[in-house]
Amino acid sequence: MCFRRAGDGPAILLIHGIAGSSKTWEQAMPLLARNCDVVAPDLIGHGGSAKPPGDYSLGAQASVLRDFLNVLGIRRATVVGQSFGGGVAMQFAYQFPENCDRLVLVGSGGLGREVNWILRLLATPGVEYALPLFLPGFVRDRGNDFVQLLHRAGFRNARAVEMWRAYASLTESENRKAFVRTLRAVIDPGGQSVSAMDRLYLTARMPTLIIWGDRDNIIPVSHAHAAHEAIPGSQLEIIQGAGHFPHIEEPLRFVEILSEFIDSTEPSNVTAEEHRELLLTHDPSAT
Repeated sequence: MCFRRAGDGPAILLIHGIAGSSKTWEQAMPLLARNCDVVAPDLIGHGGSAKPPGDYSLGAQASVLRDFLNVLGIRRATVVGQSFGGGVAMQFAYQFPENCDRLVLVGSGGLGREVNWILRLLATPGVEYALPLFLPGFVRDRGNDFVQLLHRAGFRNARAVEMWRAYASLTESENRKAFVRTLRAVIDPGGQSVSAMDRLYLTARMPTLIIWGDRDNIIPVSHAHAAHEAIPGSQLEIIQGAGHFPHIEEPLRFVEILSEFIDSTEPSNVTAEEHRELLLTHDPSAT
C-alpha cells in the first residue's frame, strides 16, 4: 500500500473515493497535521497501491485498513471517508468500533439508492470492454498538458481537476479492472446497491460528523439529512457552494469544521457489552 503521513498527535485516517487516491487530501493534510498524526492511504486497487484480482468490497477494504493501521502502530483513529471512502469508513466503524474514535462522512456513499447516472452506466455489465475506446492514453496526455496550461494561466477549478485525475487514472488497463470491480461492489445500473441505513443506530455512541456540499451532483445532499436524522447526536455541516469534493473545493472551511469537531468531542469508548446492548434493544421497524 502507498500512503502519505504527516504530523503528530491524535490519529486521523483519511479515506478517498472511487478512482481517487491519497492525493485528494494534499491541501487538507498539512493543515490537519499541525495538531494530528494524519494518515492517507491509497486504497487497494487505487493510486500507487496494489491492484490484485479479488475482493474489492467495503468489508474487504475496511479489513485491509485495520491491518494497515496495526502495521503503523496506530490503535485508534478518527476515520474520515469521502464518497466511496465514506462507505468504507462506515464499514470500518461497524466492524472495528474499538479502533474508531470518531466517524466523519464527506459526501458519503452508502446512504441511499440515488447516485449520478454516469456511475450507474459504468456499472452496466460488459462496459469494461468498451471503456478502452473512451479512455485512450493520448487523450490523457493531451488533457494533462491542457490542465497544466490552465494552471499556469491562473485558471483553477479544484472540482474539475479532481474529476480529471479520476478520468486520467482509468486510461491504464490495471486501474480500469480494479475500478470496475470496486464500482460493482457498491453500484448497479439502478443506483447504489449497498446501504448502511439499517445499521447507523450502532453509531449512536460514536461522535459522528457529516459534511456535504450543497451542490453535490454525484450523491444528493438529501442523503446527508437522512443520515443526520438516523444517527442520534450526529453533527451536520453543509458547505455552501461546494460540490462532491468539499475537502479540495473549500479546504480551509473543511479543516476548520473537522478540527472543531475533533476538539469538541471525546473519542468513542463503546464497550463490547454496550455494543451488544445496542444490538439487542434496536427496533428494526425504526429503520
